Amino acid sequence: MNNIDKSFLGTGWNFPPTFRREWYGVEMASGDDAVRNSLEIIVATITGERIMLPNYGCNLQPHVFDPMNVPTVAMIQKVVNDALVYNEPRIIVNSVVATPNEAEGRLDINVDYTIITTNTRYNYVFPFYMQEATNVAH
Repeated sequence: MNNIDKSFLGTGWNFPPTFRREWYGVEMASGDDAVRNSLEIIVATITGERIMLPNYGCNLQPHVFDPMNVPTVAMIQKVVNDALVYNEPRIIVNSVVATPNEAEGRLDINVDYTIITTNTRYNYVFPFYMQEATNVAH
């Protein structure tokens, strides 16, 4: 299964960008890794942040200080699902499930997706922090 040519999935800069002095270049990601990097970039990008692609991204930033209740979690699941469906044509989004971790002030967004051309299922978890990080003891 690993011998399948996945060049049709594309090649791009690895995320986060890493530059190597040894060979004067940028680390690249291709195949399944390129798709996974794309998901991370879409979810981490604020809608409107890219001037030439105003609809690109997933606008989670306004929800950083929202309460972790059922309506907020459901809305974040829908926002992430819609952003991935609209911006990543190489995948089918099977499900987006957000699980609150209130002890750490984090919302784990679990994306189950299938790469269309290879019919391979993957899982991606994005940790979305909904409380300000602080070292103050409670």
